[in-house]
Amino acid sequence: MSQSRFKAVLFDLDGTLLDTLLDLANSVNDALRRLGFATHPTPAYRYFVGEGREIMALKSLPPDHRDPATVNKLVALINQEYSRQWAINTRPYPGIPELLDTLAGMDIRTAVLSNKADDISKTMVAGLLGRWRFDVVRGALNGVPKKPDPTAALQIANELHLKPSEFIYLGDSDIDMKTAAAAGIYPVGALWGFRTEEELARGGAKVLVKHPMELMKILRSERA
Repeated sequence: MSQSRFKAVLFDLDGTLLDTLLDLANSVNDALRRLGFATHPTPAYRYFVGEGREIMALKSLPPDHRDPATVNKLVALINQEYSRQWAINTRPYPGIPELLDTLAGMDIRTAVLSNKADDISKTMVAGLLGRWRFDVVRGALNGVPKKPDPTAALQIANELHLKPSEFIYLGDSDIDMKTAAAAGIYPVGALWGFRTEEELARGGAKVLVKHPMELMKILRSERA
């Protein structure tokens, strides 16, 4: 019996494993109100998230108030609000528990890579995905470039003693797809997340999946 060339799945967090949109939107909007700025409808945050807290703050501010001091002030307030609100509405997407249960019964390693800060990434995975063991959970760290730079993805592959080509990267944005391509990882686009099919395709997704369990077809397709 031949084995699949894939031995690990690297997951994005927001928009892939967890539906974080409403808690993120509410936290940023509350922070904007505290500074006297206009808020945004929840769907707008689909395009504000994914590149880290600073970029999300920058995008949410009016163009004429995007100076570093205001951005830093807003980031600090977002951190306060999100620390109180991150678990109010956030839940795993339908099908994610089933997928993780299935992977747990296979010889497949799992890891998480997010542009969200490392401490809150670990807290959220422990709090909402604690039933499952991930080999690595990695968020944004000082001194390590954020996605789409491949550095963190390659570090995770090295830690698991696997080749990048033995990974699938499941993510919901072009940032994830570009990260995977730059790292030599097989990019799979999650259509249930924050971004569009067109964006994922442009970003380089090899396959688009509408439900988490469709990932198993890819993992099993090379098993004889």
